[in-house]
Amino acid sequence: MEWSIQEIARTAGTTSRTLRHYGELGLLRPSRVAANGYRYYDEHALVRLQRILLLRELGLGLPAIADVLDGAGPADAADALGTHLELLVQEQRRIGRQIASVETTLRKLREGEPLMAEEVLDGFDHTRYEEEVTRRWGKAAYERGDTWWRSLSAEERAGFQRRQRGIARDFAAAHAAGEAPDGEEAQAITRRQYEWISAGWQGRGPSAEAFAGLGQMYVDDPRFGAHYDGHGKGTAVFVRDAMRVYAERNLE
Repeated sequence: MEWSIQEIARTAGTTSRTLRHYGELGLLRPSRVAANGYRYYDEHALVRLQRILLLRELGLGLPAIADVLDGAGPADAADALGTHLELLVQEQRRIGRQIASVETTLRKLREGEPLMAEEVLDGFDHTRYEEEVTRRWGKAAYERGDTWWRSLSAEERAGFQRRQRGIARDFAAAHAAGEAPDGEEAQAITRRQYEWISAGWQGRGPSAEAFAGLGQMYVDDPRFGAHYDGHGKGTAVFVRDAMRVYAERNLE
């Protein structure tokens, strides 16, 4: 079987432009190009696209995905998909625990029953990011952030998260209003973003490279990009560009 580029894009929730871009990078070449220029994809390409999307969700950038896929045969693909499946099942279980936790909290609040910390916080373990943070910025960075986060009260943690949601909304509003990433308003919001991030750095603040790298991660990693684009399409790219400008102008 084979599918047109429009069918694949619609089913995958992406765009034909993205699929063509993958083709230009050598990540996902069409199995056939018709005389009229239309691109078609067979079952092998479909499995390869599934792997690309899974790796994107795991936080890998396109160059890293190319390295992973390079030279992989059918057996390699099957092994890799087995690993991806295990990770997805783990995430599914965690989300299921979160849903059950929130349902229990709502019920107890409505019925006036006492709350138990183990129930309220089940599934909300921030340490699941330990390996990723350590890989990106080193073990010391994770330990500083972990120590700081554990020192906060539940009210302080909620306030910290509300602060970030407000920043994300303001970024989206500035983007929707046509503000430039290097403009005064966008840079004022970015300063708040830097101050917010600096709290997790225990007041020292990230370097120019780290701050700009975080901005790039908001675009490369769908988990973080969704946080910003959920307030308005294209916001994650706007945030990345604003953070890059701020880093160049203000940080070392």
